[in-house]
Amino acid sequence: MEKQNLTKIYLILLLVPLFWGGAFGTTKHILSELSPLTTSALRFIIAGLLMLIWSSWRKELTWLPIKQNFFYLLALGATGVFSYNYFFATGLQYTSAVTAALIIVINPVFTTCIASFFMGEAWNWRTLLGVIISLLGVSLVVSKGDLSVLTQMSIGRGEIYLFGSVASWVIYTLLVKKVSRTIGTTVVTAVSTMMGAVMLLVLSIIKEDQWSKVLNLSNQTMLEIIYLATCATVVAFLLFNWGIQRIGATKASAYINLMPINALWIAVFLYGEKISAYHLIGMSLTVLGVYITTQNKIQLMPKGQVQ
Repeated sequence: MEKQNLTKIYLILLLVPLFWGGAFGTTKHILSELSPLTTSALRFIIAGLLMLIWSSWRKELTWLPIKQNFFYLLALGATGVFSYNYFFATGLQYTSAVTAALIIVINPVFTTCIASFFMGEAWNWRTLLGVIISLLGVSLVVSKGDLSVLTQMSIGRGEIYLFGSVASWVIYTLLVKKVSRTIGTTVVTAVSTMMGAVMLLVLSIIKEDQWSKVLNLSNQTMLEIIYLATCATVVAFLLFNWGIQRIGATKASAYINLMPINALWIAVFLYGEKISAYHLIGMSLTVLGVYITTQNKIQLMPKGQVQ
């Protein structure tokens, strides 16, 4: 029964990189009408309100645990929503998409190391092998089959911002596990998302001042924003935080490696982009790496408890 439950969790978590992967194409189109910070702020304001309504409807939104964990929740909003999106959007202005993709997908590597050394999560050679194989697969895809591209990268202003995104997400991932010991995952996600959204809103007003354009967006762009707010944010964040609570930060973060792979096949089927041999090899390696990482034996924790 425990094995069946774990398999169910792993299958459900596949939706997270699927929704996040689909966000690349929709975001690219939205940015043709709206600036990055304003787009992010609008996305997370809608998502935050939806999650707060959901939490309230389920009678999970109580003031005492929020008050007791206020600074942890503020830290989650500041890292997983505000700083991650700010660093990522800013970093892309100074570096290539290839470099950005390679830097972002090292999230699981840093998460695994920190979770193992500082949070007591189990670590073994299987975990390391899975991370290396999946990282190799993603590298093959984003370098278009020429891994020599990796040796030509330099650390510049854009790379520094992107490493800020990595640090933000790693901190967010590890804090979620700590906070979810005393407060429900849904409430954690709802409150922290709204806090991060307010931060993005303030910064977007100061730096971009494009909110007057929101009412004049095309129907397609509005639908894409709704997709980002619901599927790529509400559902994906809730499932990701639930996964951390159930199987740990290391295993949940391994699914991030599937995000650029999903972005690739979605672009192929929905936008007519061509697929090559290195795409297929890279996707196979990435899936294999995630599979190896998630096959380590763990003890499934009851609802409301974490490892």
